[in-house]
Amino acid sequence: MRSLDIAGTGMQAQQTNVEVISNNIANMTTTGFKRRRAEFQDLIYQNLRRVGANSSDSGSIVPSGAQVGLGVKTAAIYRINEQGNLQQTSNSLDMAIQGSGYFQVTLPSGETAYTRDGTFGLAADGTIVTADGHIVQPGLQIPAAATSVIVNTSGQVQVTLSGQTAPQTIGQLQLAVFPNEAGLEAQGDNLLLQTAASGAPVTGNPSAPGFGSVMQGFVETSNVNVVTEITNLITAQRAYEMNSRVITTSNDMMSTLTNLR
Repeated sequence: MRSLDIAGTGMQAQQTNVEVISNNIANMTTTGFKRRRAEFQDLIYQNLRRVGANSSDSGSIVPSGAQVGLGVKTAAIYRINEQGNLQQTSNSLDMAIQGSGYFQVTLPSGETAYTRDGTFGLAADGTIVTADGHIVQPGLQIPAAATSVIVNTSGQVQVTLSGQTAPQTIGQLQLAVFPNEAGLEAQGDNLLLQTAASGAPVTGNPSAPGFGSVMQGFVETSNVNVVTEITNLITAQRAYEMNSRVITTSNDMMSTLTNLR
């Protein structure tokens, strides 16, 4: 019976759906995390009677035909890139992006990764790095004699040195934007990599047209809405149960056939 396989694909689809929702809920407190949404497509159809076929020698056309669907498949898992809330930390090296863009990070392999997680710190030589020690481009170094660090909304990094009153600009942070942010490949550790689907990055100064602004002393929270995720979880659970009920019903029908005398 086709219904056994069809319901099986439905259960697999809802299992994927629950896995995506559970990952969203697990990362509800992850800095800069963007929630995901599973999308599904129907599978190929089997034609029992092809629509538009001739039904007689006189040229009569079958108006609708008879097609039986063979189930569902996962089409994509989209990243929803809406802005998360900004949470104040008062840490001078915490930075959040309000608007479009990603911080650029140099990996040990030399590749450039992209992140919305602005919980930065300092390496032993004063270089601004991520929580994992990856250098934040362009590799600015905070002098050991600096008494304060100021990052304005345009990404300029200024320091005040001991014994001086006027701040000095030591460099400029830049952001990267992509034609298709959903095409970035997640690597874990709040890092994303460029792919052929994302397109090439366009870099620019924060607060420039098309780029977000940098907010010092803030971090961007996850954009996961717990109420929405729990609602989606209940819906996925009910859909899974209904597909399992189809399998039970199909099994009962097959049992009826095998018990015929």
